[in-house]
Amino acid sequence: MSVAFFGFLFSAGAAVGGAEEPAPLNLMEILISGGPTMIPLGLLSIVSVMLVLVYLVTMTRGSIVTARYMQTAEALLRKQDYLGLIAISSRHREAVARILRRTLDFYTKNPNATLAEARDIALTEGTREASLLNQRIVYLADIGAIAPMLGLFGTVIGMIRSFSVVASDIASTRPMLLAEGVSEALVTTAAGLLIGIPTMAAYAFFRGRVQGLIADLEAATTQLMALLAVHCRMAEEKEGRK
Repeated sequence: MSVAFFGFLFSAGAAVGGAEEPAPLNLMEILISGGPTMIPLGLLSIVSVMLVLVYLVTMTRGSIVTARYMQTAEALLRKQDYLGLIAISSRHREAVARILRRTLDFYTKNPNATLAEARDIALTEGTREASLLNQRIVYLADIGAIAPMLGLFGTVIGMIRSFSVVASDIASTRPMLLAEGVSEALVTTAAGLLIGIPTMAAYAFFRGRVQGLIADLEAATTQLMALLAVHCRMAEEKEGRK
């Protein structure tokens, strides 16, 4: 009995050793096995990478406020050269420059306007700039939510194909077709998660950066508006003495 048992193990090992191992699939073959759902998933991945690269370059403190502009703005406010400051602000791309330009444009064109009304203009423009920053990064959150849903859609399609193969009468090719359906389901699920998870992580990173930029914008705007109020009050006191 023991001789027969060892003989069986030897024959089984020889059969396994003699069997040809399937060649591993490369990345392109895996992507193709995901079916047509991989096309929109691929586009989403490209868009996601492009957005991350663009945000890394554009969402910096230099796009919100710079020391050079703040020094120039403070010097012109002390001189009460509002028209000159409007011209300088028009040539700068910082967010605080756009806010101050619109505020001073309103203040100079309406001589009867009060400082409180000018602050309201600055607050409105600051809120608009903050909303634009938040809206830009929302695209990453959208991609992070859509990609797993597309992966789930591909999973459903792959499972439908698998069940249709089980219900078919073609017995010879049934295992191969069944494996294709299951492969499509698993590949699309993995692709959706592979795109969605890093994209949501990037969204969380840029959301924190945006909050920091908004804080810098609020601080710079408040500083310039306070300086404007001080020099306007000093000018009014001088006129009152006369």
